[in-house]
Amino acid sequence: MDIALKITIGFIVGTLIGMTGLGGGVLLLPLLIFGLKVPPILAVGSDALFNFITKIGSSWVHFRRGTVRRRVVLALAAGSVPGSVMGVSYLAHLRTVYGTGVNTFITSAVGLLLVCVPTLLLLQRRIEEHVANRPPTMKSFAGMSAIGLVAGFLVGMTSVGSGSIIMMLLLLFYSFPPKVMVGTDILHAVILTGVTSAMHWRIGNIDFRLVATLLIGSIPGGLLGSYLSTRVPVPWLRRILCAVLLMTGARMLWV
Repeated sequence: MDIALKITIGFIVGTLIGMTGLGGGVLLLPLLIFGLKVPPILAVGSDALFNFITKIGSSWVHFRRGTVRRRVVLALAAGSVPGSVMGVSYLAHLRTVYGTGVNTFITSAVGLLLVCVPTLLLLQRRIEEHVANRPPTMKSFAGMSAIGLVAGFLVGMTSVGSGSIIMMLLLLFYSFPPKVMVGTDILHAVILTGVTSAMHWRIGNIDFRLVATLLIGSIPGGLLGSYLSTRVPVPWLRRILCAVLLMTGARMLWV
């Protein structure tokens, strides 16, 4: 029954990712913590590995289609990789100092991000409307590295934001065609979640059986979601999910 529940959760998350494009971190992590009662620190590491594996295929497709800006990926990774290392290291330090009390800190941090990320997603259209095309400059690439540093630190601690936060902040620098923005964001997310999951594996924060079971459901779910994305009112579904995530984040902050 436990395995069936995990496969079902993986299928639901995969379907929603395929339909809406929302990141696995914001969708899966609350289900792991509240639904499966996985200790938050273990949920963060397992979620990072799940996100890494699920994005490999789509990143390769975008790379082959030329919808990736490699210089932007490198600029983001220059900040996000060390940021992720610092985030995971800080989490390990907190566990050493506070023991299981680190789980309370993670729950609060994830709750805060689950309030911020859906809010940014709901404002995405307005952000896009007010940002004009800007040519690349050294200043903008330095800014992207700073974005990567902050996002990497957050992802290292919570596994949330490898796509959503960076996507929103990236809009402040560029206004690429949507498919290019998505492709660039996904390829960078693979690098970031790969480093993050490796760091969590190193300190024993990953449940590999849990990840494998979730993937059994998420892979067909992602295919179904991609098929349904052209047949359901996705904007409304995204708004509903954002509202649910906001309430979930508020509950995690309240606990």
